[in-house]
Amino acid sequence: QVQPVESGGGLVQAGDSLRLSCATSGRTFSSYSMGWFRQAPGKEREFVAAISWSFGTTYYADSVKGRFTISRDNAKNTVYLQMNTLKPEDTAVYYCAAYRGTYYNPNPVYWGQGTQVTVSS
Repeated sequence: QVQPVESGGGLVQAGDSLRLSCATSGRTFSSYSMGWFRQAPGKEREFVAAISWSFGTTYYADSVKGRFTISRDNAKNTVYLQMNTLKPEDTAVYYCAAYRGTYYNPNPVYWGQGTQVTVSS
């Protein structure tokens, strides 16, 4: 079992950049795929980006493709989400997840507590 803990959220202006980090406890971090999801007020949680445990294959939602980059450092048990050219519609609570299976059908999945990202116009 793993426990993700997010950090790095905050208040920024449109066009700014922000990097989220997710430190994960547990000795089996490298065997889990990692993903970032977000939930805006009044909306369902949605997929943002994921990186596989095996080959480091990355996946992105269309809304963030070209602006966000996910990466992982297995030596530090940490996954990152570099967010560039932020838009007000990126405002949400961002959740880190460690999972097996696929990002669209993860099982099991371990969630972090979330970190708030607010982008002002």
